[in-house]
Amino acid sequence: MRFAKFLMSRVFVCFCVIFLGTTIIFIVPRLLPSDPVDAMMAQLASQSGFMEPQAVELIRESLTESFGLEGSNFSQYVSFLKRVVLTRDFGPSFSQYPVPVSELVAKALPWTMGLLMTTTVLSWLIGNAVGLVAGFRKEKLYSRVLESISIVLYPIPYYVFALILIILFAYIFPVFPLATSVRGTGFTWEHVKSIVYNSLLPALSMILLGLGWWVISMKTLAGNAAEEEYVNFARLKGLSERKIMTGYVMPNATLPQITMLALQIGRVFGGALVTEILFSYPGIGMLIYSGIVQNDYNLIMGSISVSIVAVALATLVIDLVYPFLDPRVRYT
Repeated sequence: MRFAKFLMSRVFVCFCVIFLGTTIIFIVPRLLPSDPVDAMMAQLASQSGFMEPQAVELIRESLTESFGLEGSNFSQYVSFLKRVVLTRDFGPSFSQYPVPVSELVAKALPWTMGLLMTTTVLSWLIGNAVGLVAGFRKEKLYSRVLESISIVLYPIPYYVFALILIILFAYIFPVFPLATSVRGTGFTWEHVKSIVYNSLLPALSMILLGLGWWVISMKTLAGNAAEEEYVNFARLKGLSERKIMTGYVMPNATLPQITMLALQIGRVFGGALVTEILFSYPGIGMLIYSGIVQNDYNLIMGSISVSIVAVALATLVIDLVYPFLDPRVRYT
């Protein structure tokens, strides 16, 4: 009963986050001064020259209906919710008409999820492992060196660090490509190798810069845990330093890091926008950027809505799993 109550409360909060997020995403593009239908009509007029007024009006009505922009904002909002909930249809893209937004998102989502999940997990694992050793053996020289490197990396703005990597490894030493160019199709070796090769530089930028915070925070937590009485008691029992570090210090120092990991997931999706723009990476971030630049309502709503759902669900999963990791937490 307690677990069911806990589960329902967390699912309700997750639903509210998704609902409020998608509502805001629906409203914000409509506050922009430009009209996507007018922009497309101007583009058609420039390409086809003179058009009869009746033809212009018919095309305008057809586009307005196709893009779901007919009626009041409230009726558009109700129609948007019905389409998304029942059919997961965000309508056609304005900038890539008549390609459906759902098709564009389906192509871009694996790129973003693959990059973000891989880099987030690797950064978390490596950073916490290094921070654990540095904090448990803080009197060692390498502990101070690792902490100094982390302190230098942590405050560097991501776009500056990414640009440095691009200049070094794409211009001066052309080891990686400037823009993503994938070869082959399907699950062939050439296609997989091309994806990994094009993802290495953006992944390296996110991992290296993410290490700074994890190393610093874990070093502090591990250093504090190493001074607790239960650690001194373990030493009196004659346990080895490695056993004390992995069996006593690590479990207690890692719990707050799991909570931070859940919070970090939301920030990672925000950082994906900058990453994908700088590296011309074909993910959700590039779709969002393209939608904003080209005033593509449907593309903006579809791309960001998927990001909101992904972050909310990931946070829900960690929230449900956390009581299993920390015996002090109960389902209440």
